[in-house]
Amino acid sequence: MADKYLKVLQQYWGYPDFRGIQRNIIESIGEGRDTLGLMPTGGGKSITFQVPALVKEGVCIVITPLIALMKDQVVHLCERGIQADAIYSGRTRQEIVQVLENCIFGGVKILYISPERLSSELFQKKLSHMKVSFITVDEAHCISQWGYDFRPSYLSIADIRKLKPDAPILALTATATPDVVEDIQDRLGFKDKNVFKMSFYRKNLAYVVRNSSDKFQELVHILRSVPGSSIVYVRSRKRCKEISNALNDSGISATFYHAGLDSATKDERQDKWQHDEVRTMVATNAFGMGIDKPNVRVVIHIDCPDSLEAYFQEAGRAGRDGNKAYAVLLYNDGDQRKLEKRIVDSFPTKEYIADVYEHLAYFYQIGIGSGKGRTFEFNIEKFCFTYKYFPIPVDSALRILERSGYIHYESDPDDNARVMFKLTREDLYCLRTTNPDEENVITTLLRLYGGLFTDYAYIDESMIAMQTGINKQQLYLILKSLSNRKIIDFIPRKKIPYITYLQRREDGSNIFISHEVYEERKEQYIRRIRCIEAYAKNDHVCRSRQLLRYFGEENDKDCKKCDVCLSNVSENVQENRLATGRNRIIELLDHKDEVTLQDIESIDLSKDIIDNALQQLIDENIIAIKGTQVILIH
Repeated sequence: MADKYLKVLQQYWGYPDFRGIQRNIIESIGEGRDTLGLMPTGGGKSITFQVPALVKEGVCIVITPLIALMKDQVVHLCERGIQADAIYSGRTRQEIVQVLENCIFGGVKILYISPERLSSELFQKKLSHMKVSFITVDEAHCISQWGYDFRPSYLSIADIRKLKPDAPILALTATATPDVVEDIQDRLGFKDKNVFKMSFYRKNLAYVVRNSSDKFQELVHILRSVPGSSIVYVRSRKRCKEISNALNDSGISATFYHAGLDSATKDERQDKWQHDEVRTMVATNAFGMGIDKPNVRVVIHIDCPDSLEAYFQEAGRAGRDGNKAYAVLLYNDGDQRKLEKRIVDSFPTKEYIADVYEHLAYFYQIGIGSGKGRTFEFNIEKFCFTYKYFPIPVDSALRILERSGYIHYESDPDDNARVMFKLTREDLYCLRTTNPDEENVITTLLRLYGGLFTDYAYIDESMIAMQTGINKQQLYLILKSLSNRKIIDFIPRKKIPYITYLQRREDGSNIFISHEVYEERKEQYIRRIRCIEAYAKNDHVCRSRQLLRYFGEENDKDCKKCDVCLSNVSENVQENRLATGRNRIIELLDHKDEVTLQDIESIDLSKDIIDNALQQLIDENIIAIKGTQVILIH
């Protein structure tokens, strides 16, 4: 079988051979064994499921929370002649049915799907008729309660196993502590423990912590000192725009990216950065997953992340081409205060959470015992204004209520625009009031999307803009104009969060939040905060060794590249120079009857070295100075 895997790799990807632990993982899942692969960012995770998917009979189901990654990989696979498709929010029911039917009848080899879709009745019904080769769980740490990015929707993966008990699981992640490694295998119901781990050591990546009171000036200094493509990570959407604008004002080309931008804007900015039209991407943690840009020379965290897992994954996007790169964390005393506040904001008291739950019911006028299955748009600003809350702890309270099974809280939906024609096809052909741009848009809509005369279709505005050669702002105005004239019905995209009640509304005093959901997760969160604080402050142990140790990998060799290692080298050099200065002073005293300070200062070493060497010898009572004379004490 190994030859078949290599043949597929060479045929579709053109690589001469596998690298790292790719072959081990592929052969393991190929033999039908549940497999966990730990591969750092840039380790080539996708090859480990795409290659065996083409060799094995049936469809490989890939579960991933990253919609952008789904779309990107489907496009690249199709370009290679590989049958791939994806199910995600924004696709119509008709499109989803068609994709699932293709999976059943052999028209799809690799199906990407978000974890939220696994529990839908439609998917589970169609799944029962599919021949599934194996199930891949990407970002597998999301299933672990001990992981830094736990997502309740991942827990439904274990239920899918019951529907397809013979399909082995391939779990993949770039960041997992030893506890998380065990938890992933338990929660996915591994028949036997089976882990393949690639070393997390990156020999070309220099980790640096800079303590700076003026972070922006330090950021500019670093970007001017290290040429090439860069990413700057910040904590908030507002900071994205502020830092990006300030960098442009400083002569460093930059753009920004966060989850609140529409997909067309995200695609445009990512594309410009990807093709080096813009040097620096300022972003929240929404940016980077699945982005394959090998020549990033520096990743800078201007705001401290709240876990070493997140930091390591984001920092690992630097230097994927194997050339020298830097991962820099800017830190000062203010960061510790902010990290401590995050603990309070992320885990408000249980009384506060119950209070938010009660006010949510008042907000939507839901009586006790009712509301199950109902979905509401959620305007967090209006809710907080009405009940005198702050948004961040409210957001945390809602997430804890979700983990407790009371609600589903979709805080960042990806709801594309929708279009349906109001005119019949015949009436459309008789139109005489459209200009060339409008005709271009109408023709493109009809070419790209089917069923527009009978139902709404979700549309990709960036795709239409690209096909028509019309910029996105102009396209939006054309669609609005066509809608106003009753030619189409255009529903612009909106990113309004929503809340669905999963249970009938309880009285707030009866809300139960388990020890596992609250106390254990809070304890884990505090532990992660303490670890990132310790990393930032520890300036005597090699940065790379600190990170490796956190992920359960011991390494007794220093990297020789991080700020700690370079500082130690500088200190050793300084000590050697001081020793040389001391020896030269004593030699001079041994060979001359009278030695003056002027004689000492004429020694061919820097003034700082001579001054420090003199002071050391005086402090140790080896020499004394009387007037201008230097005397050796015997």
